[in-house]
Amino acid sequence: MPTHSARMVLRWSMTMALAGVAALAMAGCDAAPGGGTDIPRQVTVVGTGEVQGVPDTLTTEAGIEFVAGDVTSAMNQTSERQQAVIDALVDAGVDRKDISTTQVSLQPQYGNPDASGSANITGYRAGNTIRVKVERDSASQVLAVIVRAGGDATRINGVSYSIEDDSALVRGARERAFNDAKDRAEQYAQLSGLRLGQVISISEIAGETPPTPVGMPMPRAMAAAPPVEPGQQTVSFTVTAVWELS
Repeated sequence: MPTHSARMVLRWSMTMALAGVAALAMAGCDAAPGGGTDIPRQVTVVGTGEVQGVPDTLTTEAGIEFVAGDVTSAMNQTSERQQAVIDALVDAGVDRKDISTTQVSLQPQYGNPDASGSANITGYRAGNTIRVKVERDSASQVLAVIVRAGGDATRINGVSYSIEDDSALVRGARERAFNDAKDRAEQYAQLSGLRLGQVISISEIAGETPPTPVGMPMPRAMAAAPPVEPGQQTVSFTVTAVWELS
């Protein structure tokens, strides 16, 4: 039978054990679900910005085409005439680095098929195309030079305008896109009764309109410089930004 002292020790041990269990239970109630990590409050918005500029560079595809009875004649006539065009462009002030050959072609030409369905070769069509890049102000005169040097064999396969250095436009479009995103984020913060904090992340998508095409006929001859208008070109940006809310 336990003595009085033993009963006191046993009662004291049970009291301390119950207190420990209660403390653990209270600690468990204070812990947040999922490890106690708070979900950050943030807002993700998309902003867009556009700026326009006047193109300063014209690019044209100019071809020479001849049809002859044999391969050598077709190729020689085409090469000689295209070389005359290139020489005329250089004499007119076009830098050789702005002239590049983009296509050389040679195709047989067939006559009408006979009763058996076969057709004989009647000649050969040779072509040589160059790409020429010039400043906007000299575009009309350069086109006239091409046609005068190429004569009836000239083929103008269209022209397009572009902006040689669009870095200033890019900066402007990017700034507008970011400001647009920030305005949207601030509005969402006000609507939710919060304040806009620091930027968490920014990602962008650059968008630029392709060179402006200008339709051109395929002239046999052209005495005067053709009028061409550059119009405007748009540089755009789309920005996705994430702000913290506080």
